[in-house]
Amino acid sequence: MTDAVLSDPRPLLAVLVSFVAAFLIVASYRSPNVREGWTLVASLVKFGIVASMLPAVLDGAVFEWSAGAFLPGIGAPIEFALRADALGMLFAFLASGLWIITSFYSIGYMRGLDEPNQTRYFAAFAVSLAATMGIAFAGNLVTIFVFYELLSIATYPLVAHDETAEARSAGRKYLAYTMFGGGVLVLAGTALVYLLAGSVDFTAGGIAALANADPGLAMLAFFLLAIGFGVKAGIMPLHQWLPEAMVAPTPVSGLLHAVAVVKSGAFGVSRVVLDVFGPELVYNLSLPFGFSAGLVLSTIGAITLTAASLIALRKDHLKRRLAYSTISQLSYIILGLGLFGWYGLVGALLHIPAHAFMKLTLFFCAGNIHVSTHTDYISQMAGIGKRMPLTMGAFTIASLGMAGIPLLAGFVSKYYMLIGGVRMGMNFTPVAYYLVGALLLSGVLNIAYFWPVIYTAFFEAEDAHDAKPLVDFPLGGESRSIVAATDGGRGDDHAATDGGRGDDHAATDGGRGDDHAATDGGRAGDDKNEGDDDDVEESADDVDDIVADAGDADDSPSDAADGVDESDIPDADLDDLPTDEEGVVRPDFAASERDFSEPAERVDTGDYAVDQRPSDADVPFGPGRGDLGDDAEAAEPDSAVDESRGSAGSHDDGDESHDDDDDHDDHGDDHDSHHHDGGPPAGGWKHIAGLDALRGRESTWFTLGPILASMTLAVLLGVIPYEMGFLELIELIVDTRLPEGVVRP
Repeated sequence: MTDAVLSDPRPLLAVLVSFVAAFLIVASYRSPNVREGWTLVASLVKFGIVASMLPAVLDGAVFEWSAGAFLPGIGAPIEFALRADALGMLFAFLASGLWIITSFYSIGYMRGLDEPNQTRYFAAFAVSLAATMGIAFAGNLVTIFVFYELLSIATYPLVAHDETAEARSAGRKYLAYTMFGGGVLVLAGTALVYLLAGSVDFTAGGIAALANADPGLAMLAFFLLAIGFGVKAGIMPLHQWLPEAMVAPTPVSGLLHAVAVVKSGAFGVSRVVLDVFGPELVYNLSLPFGFSAGLVLSTIGAITLTAASLIALRKDHLKRRLAYSTISQLSYIILGLGLFGWYGLVGALLHIPAHAFMKLTLFFCAGNIHVSTHTDYISQMAGIGKRMPLTMGAFTIASLGMAGIPLLAGFVSKYYMLIGGVRMGMNFTPVAYYLVGALLLSGVLNIAYFWPVIYTAFFEAEDAHDAKPLVDFPLGGESRSIVAATDGGRGDDHAATDGGRGDDHAATDGGRGDDHAATDGGRAGDDKNEGDDDDVEESADDVDDIVADAGDADDSPSDAADGVDESDIPDADLDDLPTDEEGVVRPDFAASERDFSEPAERVDTGDYAVDQRPSDADVPFGPGRGDLGDDAEAAEPDSAVDESRGSAGSHDDGDESHDDDDDHDDHGDDHDSHHHDGGPPAGGWKHIAGLDALRGRESTWFTLGPILASMTLAVLLGVIPYEMGFLELIELIVDTRLPEGVVRP
């Protein structure tokens, strides 16, 4: 099919709308209603411009706008060009439509938490969507590189929105990986392609001159570009920026995972495979042991999707579990792009909108749970389904879609990829069968890390919470209450929320005996000042008195009168008691050589720092979670609470996201010291019936509406994918990029 090129400014207008909106948003900073009105108007206008081009593109037209050549070179001059072809329309139509939904959700979320810097947030969001449109409509590698870097810069203020140390660190890591890492690789690959082919223009089926270039250099250029774009798609081991970016507000997480950032990485890899090298050349670039460049790309995707799913199993923080789920799901796209054949490519491209709808629903649900209940940890969500039936119902449907259950979007895309892998194994190379196995295994793992969330929310009660063997505790599980001020009823546990030991008064740290309000790792006697010699001497005197009393009792004839036989008393002989060098009886409690007056040595620099917050692998139950909860505060004097907070305030680690902090009214200088306030209130969750939920009692419709809208899109894409336009557009893309012998079966 020959594309009819139409000179039209609409691709440029789709980019400029958001830039203009960002200026108007900043100018309206004194009026929140006007500011957010500009956001909504711009999103609707952008979607209208993009949608107006869709019918002509489906008929084979290409809309093009060029600013002219601006980089002369050894080959054809390089233009700054925007082209709305079928592949670009797939990404642009998706991102512009989801911006409308995300804009409404952002208003409800940001106002619900009374977030600071909202003007900067909405302006940066608009610039990010402008960069996304530029990536979608870029006509060559240089243009896409410019917008690729602009997207990294525009989203940095969103990642670092909280302005805490964790947020700034996450922002720096995000720039280091995506801008200075992935961006540099893309630039190097672009330069090498230009040297080999004399052109960097996107051409359906690939640039013809690359087929005659040196295979080794062509292979190098391919992997420079694929890995450079793959950094934003979260391929391992270049994925660490993505979980760290969960410190951002939840709408930003939706932007990162579903609307723009990671999708721009997957879209960039799609451009490289389909329009720079072409599927045929990617398959023919051979490596040892029967591997081709495409199979290596698919293998990287298979390893990433399996490893990320296994890591997600151990994450108790809901947003971080969803982050690793994104890393896994984006790898489906990478894997499918390496499958040489019609079915594999269709499945890979269809997973772009399928994942967007499902993952946006999941993140919106996580944010709504936080806004309404301040709960972020899965182990605190027992019974939350009765408090938020619509939110958790939508979460369930989206989770089932991610696992590939029929009649949902994830099933259709994964089905195409499975068929593509089987056909490639039958017709080209048996290696593809291993990719099919990875797809099936990942589907099982998806169920494994989503089902605990659903089961905990709907099928457990707050006072009989069953710890998940793969999530919270070793094999076998353990029943334990997570209702405020209860912990399973061990002896003398006053307001213990950590599975505390005996006499743990308000202990929230896995405290040892007699740890009153200890929150710093639970060393014995930490409720008193360290180094208090008077207390030690008093303790020794008490022991001496006890021994003296025992001695006096031996000489007293009254014992015989009472009929007490000393031989019946275990260890009655004082000679058997442990004594120090001076002969004073002192019980020996030493169980190890560790000096408990000092923090334990850190076993990890990230998720599992033992002296910061508990690791995701072994998270205590109930409110508190390393800091004092409200119930523990009520059980201790104000002074004790203040002292314990002073030591606990610095224990937040990278696992603590924005969601753990913004539910407090205190936005003072010590922003990092906010304690987590999630979990069920005293007495359990309030039950909200279906009709009350529909009336908006569950939460505001600014957040509920977008949740239900994105969930509905995920269902429709699974039931009527062709009628929605996405499958028709994808079939057009694949038909024009495969050689004639490998066209639609």
